[in-house]
Amino acid sequence: MNKQGATKEEIVEFMESAFPQNPVTVVSLSDRGARVRLAVDEGALRPGGTISGPTMMAVADAAIYTAIFGELGLVALAVTTQMSINFLRRPDGGLALLADCSLLKVGKKLVVGEVTVYSEGQEEPVAHAVGTYALPPRSFTELGNARP
Repeated sequence: MNKQGATKEEIVEFMESAFPQNPVTVVSLSDRGARVRLAVDEGALRPGGTISGPTMMAVADAAIYTAIFGELGLVALAVTTQMSINFLRRPDGGLALLADCSLLKVGKKLVVGEVTVYSEGQEEPVAHAVGTYALPPRSFTELGNARP
């Protein structure tokens, strides 16, 4: 993992303080990647017991944000600029979602990540997403960003 990146513990601490309402948990970090988990509750379900599209997009977005932190440090002002998702199959509404992110490009201004979303314990993915994040200018580091 990049030596400039944040640790899992640092990311968890940041997320708990900056986004206490965030239901996504960090499972693991890897080289230019992350795995996050979302426990599904009734608020995430559509009629028929399937998980809503916005819920799957949210876990994919959180996976990219987490992977960026693992690679670059706590870049709190990084923002999503683009996200596309393909819903591949019906997720099991009784299972948590796992999202595996791999960063495809880490540039000075933009980061592109690819995410595969699974129902926990299932082999076949339920969604595939690609998203782009804009990184703040270096001058924002004095606002609390850990980006070098």
